[in-house]
Amino acid sequence: MNLYELIAKSSRLYERLRDRFYSYFYKKAMKSCGSNVLIRPSTSVFYGLGNLTLGSRVRISRYAHIYCTDAPLTIGNNVIFGPAPTIVTGNHLLDVIGRFIRDALEKRPENDAAVFVEDDVWTGAHITILKGVTIGRGSVIGAGSVVSKSCPPYSIIGGIPAKVLKYRFTIDEIIEHEKILYAEEQRLKEEDLIKMREQYE
Repeated sequence: MNLYELIAKSSRLYERLRDRFYSYFYKKAMKSCGSNVLIRPSTSVFYGLGNLTLGSRVRISRYAHIYCTDAPLTIGNNVIFGPAPTIVTGNHLLDVIGRFIRDALEKRPENDAAVFVEDDVWTGAHITILKGVTIGRGSVIGAGSVVSKSCPPYSIIGGIPAKVLKYRFTIDEIIEHEKILYAEEQRLKEEDLIKMREQYE
């Protein structure tokens, strides 16, 4: 690494230190937060942390805009977001006669809806997920997509609005994939139970 690369890399040190410091407080303010979670508060916007649940091994990259309104956002385990994701669980009133949109601040129940991002999801850069959407387990969202409808597990989706382009695996491959991934998870749970039993004996 030459001197120029070293100086360029060190310029991000302050940002990383701020992220490490503020992440602690952001995670404590969330409804729930798992382990090995990376968020970047110094370059991102998180609104409504009390309605945000993150699983374990989640990475939310820089320039994220996460808006949890009156509806919750739940992100599962092993989820990776590319740079600048936007997730919004609510919307504005659009049909109030005689008022500007910015002045129609009250909400109806249908203006907010929960968003679920299930386990093992990866998104490209600059994606948007809108209210009421569930991203199925193992799915991939193409860069720049606007997701306004739910998608099934192991789908690859993209576009504006996003639609299913294809699936990552055949159904037989999905079954084999899940056996390998979740059998290991089950084995670890069984090992934990054995350890717990040994502690109490």
